[in-house]
Amino acid sequence: MLGTVLALGGGGFSMSDDGTSAIDDFLLDLTGKDHPRVCFVPTASGDADGYSQRFEAAFAGRAETSVLSLFCHAPWGYADPKVLLEQDVVYVGGGSTANLLALWRLHGLPSILAEAAAHGTVLAGISAGMNCWFDGSSTDSFGPLAPLADGLGFVAGSACPHYLGEPGRRERYQRWVADGSLEAGYAVDDHAAILFRDGVFVEAVAEQDDRPVFRVERVAPGRSAELDVPVRRLR
Repeated sequence: MLGTVLALGGGGFSMSDDGTSAIDDFLLDLTGKDHPRVCFVPTASGDADGYSQRFEAAFAGRAETSVLSLFCHAPWGYADPKVLLEQDVVYVGGGSTANLLALWRLHGLPSILAEAAAHGTVLAGISAGMNCWFDGSSTDSFGPLAPLADGLGFVAGSACPHYLGEPGRRERYQRWVADGSLEAGYAVDDHAAILFRDGVFVEAVAEQDDRPVFRVERVAPGRSAELDVPVRRLR
């Protein structure tokens, strides 16, 4: 895929008490604009109203904000998803990865997002909003953690958000890569993110100290290895 993707394992405005986030600042800087157009897509949360309101409050005054509500929630209502082609950033919220992918496909978002990215729109997201860009991911969309090999494939391989922040994530992800349930991929802790351009890894960043990122690869049948990825601390 052509374009830029910033995938957050956790963090950003939704995990900040006051809405401030060095990762979100970094995201806005990627646009190269003083007042970028940023559209929040909260599909994975069922368009939770409070989530969208927190987004608007966090980005007020430094971006032209909008919300794409596929559930037609007031005051945003339903908009043609092609409005994403007019954005500088598409920021995808967390929740159910499986539900997000199913609804996006019904509304034609995958092709729209690919076109937007190819023309300069930065694609970003947290948790489910991280998972969706990859071929596969670790998800709790079905209750217990499970592998989901059904992503958009904008970035090759698999993803695991909240890697150290939620019990079981680390062990299960390593096992799924080891047994082939998921392809090799990136495991990202809360308050850290990974940046890709044209499908190629660029760097890992974090807004707090000691927030690691790993590359998890299958090294033999039934065995995986966890490789440290250098992380740049944002200030």
